[in-house]
Amino acid sequence: MSQPVPQSIRRLPAGGVELVWSDGLESSYPPRLLRDACPCATCRERRAEPPQPQLLQVLAPEEVAPLSITGMKPVGQYAYSIEFSDGHSSGIYTLDYLRELGG
Repeated sequence: MSQPVPQSIRRLPAGGVELVWSDGLESSYPPRLLRDACPCATCRERRAEPPQPQLLQVLAPEEVAPLSITGMKPVGQYAYSIEFSDGHSSGIYTLDYLRELGG
């Protein structure tokens, strides 16, 4: 049997996206989930680094400007490139990775 593929994609009111897969599974992806799981080399390296001490922060970045998905384009037939409101857009999210993230 072949791997499930997205049959439809729609924008969610909170700025995320929902994919309906060919096997009927519906997966919702909040922007923060996708941004924190970005598969680009820079983000993977940053996640692997030990946490750095943080200065006292009055407002979290998402309180200043809520994160949203501003664009989503197919990359061939195997992935999507996602652009976020913080300007980040270098991650290529394979269908397998999106399926893993969406349950």
